[in-house]
Amino acid sequence: MGPLEQKHVFQNLQERYMTFEVVFERILKFMKRKPNGNYRLMVGTDSQVHVDRTVFITGIVIQNEGKGAWACIKKTIIPRKMLQLHERISYETSLTEEVVYMFTEERKNKMIDVVLPFIYKGATFTMEGHLDIGAGQRNKTRIFVQEMVSRLESIGVEPKIKPEAFVASSYANKFTK
Repeated sequence: MGPLEQKHVFQNLQERYMTFEVVFERILKFMKRKPNGNYRLMVGTDSQVHVDRTVFITGIVIQNEGKGAWACIKKTIIPRKMLQLHERISYETSLTEEVVYMFTEERKNKMIDVVLPFIYKGATFTMEGHLDIGAGQRNKTRIFVQEMVSRLESIGVEPKIKPEAFVASSYANKFTK
C-alpha cells in the first residue's frame, strides 16, 4: 500500500474519511448491484487558485450509464498561488495519474470480472481520465492538450477533454471553490 492509500483522504457527502481500499469496495459494491450495466470509471482533477493557496480536487466517479453513479473526491492543497497555467494543468494531470495508478491490474480485473458474465448481453466497462482542458480556439489550455492526452494514454486510460471531461470540469470543480 502506497502512502496515499493509507491516508483517509477520500470523501463524499455520505462518508468523510475513506481510504482508497474503502473507495474501491464501494465501487465494486455499486457495480455488483447491476452487473449487466455499462460502466465508466472516470478520474479527473480540477483546481482553483485562492489568495494564499491552490486547491486541487480529484474526483472518482463510477457511472452506470443511465442508471446512476457513485462518486468521491480527494482534496490536495498547495500552500501558494499556482499562477503558471502549465504548472497547474500538469499538476492536475499528475494527481489524476496518481489515483489511476491505484487501480492496479488486480483491481481492474476485479471490476471487469463483475461485468464479464454479461458481456454478451451488452455489459461494458471503460476507464477514462478527465482533463480540465479544451481544444477550442478561445481556450488558453488548448496548447497543453496533446501533452496531457499523451500522458493519460500512456498509462492506459481513455483521455477526455472539455466538454466531455465532466468529472474534472463539473464534479471536481464544485469542490474547489
